[in-house]
Amino acid sequence: MTPFTLHKDRTPACIALLTDFGFKDSYVGVMKGVIQGICADASIVDLSHNVLPQDVAEAAFVLSASYRYFPAGTIFVCVVDPGVGSDRAVLLMRANQQVFLAPDNGLLSVIADECGHDELRHVTSKDYVLHNASSTFHGRDVFAPVAAHLAAGLDPAQLGPAARNMRRLQLPRPVRTADGSLRGEIIYIDQFGNLITNIREATVRRSFKAPLEGLELRVKRRKVKGIANTYAERPAGELVALIGSSAYLEVAVNQGSAAEMLGCERGDTVNLTTSSQ
Repeated sequence: MTPFTLHKDRTPACIALLTDFGFKDSYVGVMKGVIQGICADASIVDLSHNVLPQDVAEAAFVLSASYRYFPAGTIFVCVVDPGVGSDRAVLLMRANQQVFLAPDNGLLSVIADECGHDELRHVTSKDYVLHNASSTFHGRDVFAPVAAHLAAGLDPAQLGPAARNMRRLQLPRPVRTADGSLRGEIIYIDQFGNLITNIREATVRRSFKAPLEGLELRVKRRKVKGIANTYAERPAGELVALIGSSAYLEVAVNQGSAAEMLGCERGDTVNLTTSSQ
């Protein structure tokens, strides 16, 4: 096992928050207050607080698309927790030279599948959580103080025993069909109405010999010919397929919303094929 040095150079630790709390209520602000009260020099980043309520799969996608862009030693606090107050475990995982805190609901398994993990622990110690912890707000009473203590230099071994396994979460994968097309589905819809599919760029290039401009994407009875490099390669108001910044194939509308134009939802099917099929 590699040695754990969270912030050896004494630079402020980065704590990245991922929740489904939104910003209407005080939940996010209170979590930050708890963190600052324990580790005043911690740097806090809002990764996202607009994950759909209790949607673990969406949270896993957001985290998977983001964690590689954060520095070593970052502490990710992932509070999308349908089982709050139940007997579900709280996990600490060390992977990619970073630390991840989340309920044992499958979310962390997606990261572990991508890059493995060096350490996995159950967070059981009561020494590093708030007294009289609420059964409905573990973000404030458990996750925030634990993250703050880690940022202040706490050894993860003090939090609880090693865990042997975690719950698994299987995100949908694209399927190669009998006619040679690639069938996938929409797994995320961003703020702009862009439809992100579960088809990675690497999968596209591995599956088709044709150039990207020779492919055709079908979604909601609409055909989008060619995979562009930018949104602006199509006129305003037109559909465009392209590889987005997360390296997944997506459908967009230049200066518009593909979700509104097509009436799409998460889980809707897309098919990628060569234009000649």
